[in-house]
Parts: sequence; structure tokens; C-alpha cells
Amino acid sequence: MKPLTDIGEIRLSETREDGKDYFFKPSFEAMAAVGTPEEIVSMFSTIHGADIQKIIDKVSQLPASLPQNMLNALFQMPGEKILTSAMHVLRCCYKGCDDLTPLIGEWKGWSNCVVYRPGALPKEDVIVLAQHLMQHGVVGKAKIRKLQRHETNEYSTEFKAIDYIIAARNHFGMSRDDASNLTMTEFALLIAAKYPEQKGLTQEEYADVSDDFLARQAARRAAAKNR
Repeated sequence: MKPLTDIGEIRLSETREDGKDYFFKPSFEAMAAVGTPEEIVSMFSTIHGADIQKIIDKVSQLPASLPQNMLNALFQMPGEKILTSAMHVLRCCYKGCDDLTPLIGEWKGWSNCVVYRPGALPKEDVIVLAQHLMQHGVVGKAKIRKLQRHETNEYSTEFKAIDYIIAARNHFGMSRDDASNLTMTEFALLIAAKYPEQKGLTQEEYADVSDDFLARQAARRAAAKNR
């Protein structure tokens, strides 16, 4: 199956002649498999480095002479958490029944430690792929006009995939399976196509109009002063 990358689908293929194909789709069903509505948001934050950023902010306030081994120790646990979360996201989005271990690696437990054994993908790529999947699955990356009145700076602590599945069924008359298989990007594009005549300005367009108005107003005032 050819992936539709614009809606978040990914296909990875092994290079050898009898190599496997790995197909990933960040559908609403896959996002629901990530965890509870609160866990989905928490994992999104984790794989995008929120925990690392908190440590960076704290380290910036510490003495510059802090030993390197101590700095490495500070970042080790949150780094491992990011990788573990990313591996979980890829497993949830995988549209196949093969074991993903050869591709993404695994954590191997020994008597006194747990060690990451890498797969074919570097762990950095595992994280980047998980970020890509969750962006298309939770936030959406559709290139559409988003009116200012629909934009908000409010932060949600949960993502309820079922709400979007029900909305898709109501708006488009889809079956439950078809609605569950949508990504957030795909859902947003369908909504934009069904309701194309929304009037208003995007936040960027509003800012441009406001800047233009203020500039013309300033010019008029300056001209009036010089009379």
C-alpha cells in the first residue's frame, strides 16, 4: 500500500531482497491505543522533549563547573523515557502483525541493569517518527485556513479520540471502522472540504490587517501634525 504522507502515513522498507515493509498510520484508533486521554497528551509532551526542557531550564541555573558525568546522569532517565514512549507510539500506529523489535530495538533486562538494544533504525529516528505520527494523530498538520475565532491558546490535558470518531460519523456518514481509521490531519481536511465557505480572517491575516491599519493611522496623524 502506498502511504499518504500528507495525512501522516509512513512506510519503511528493509533494503534486502526479501525485506519486510512496515506501514504506520496515526489513526484515531491508534491514538486511543496509546493510553487514556490524559496519557495521550502526556506522551505527546514527553516525546517532544518537555521533560528535557525542564532539566535544561534547571541546569541553566546551576554552576557552570558542574561535572559532565553529573550532567549526563541528569539527562539519562528522561532520555530513556522519550525513547520508550516513542517505541510505544510506533507499536500503536503499526498496521501489521510482525514484531517491530528488528526495526525499533528493545529494552533487554539483565540481573543488575536494563540495556537498550537498537534495531535497524537509530533511536533518534525512532523518536522523530513518533513525533511525526503524534503530530498527525493528535494535533493535525493540515494546510488549511484556520479562522481566528477558532484559534485558542488554551492547553488541554486530554485527547479524546472517541469524540473525533463520533464527529466524523455524524459529519460524513462514515462507519465506525472508517471513522476510527482517520488521522487528525485527514479529519481536518475533510471538515475544510465540506465547509469551505467559512468567512473571516486567520490570525495571521488579522495581524496583517491590523498592522496595515495602524501604519496608515500613524501616517495620517503625522501628516496632520505637519500642517
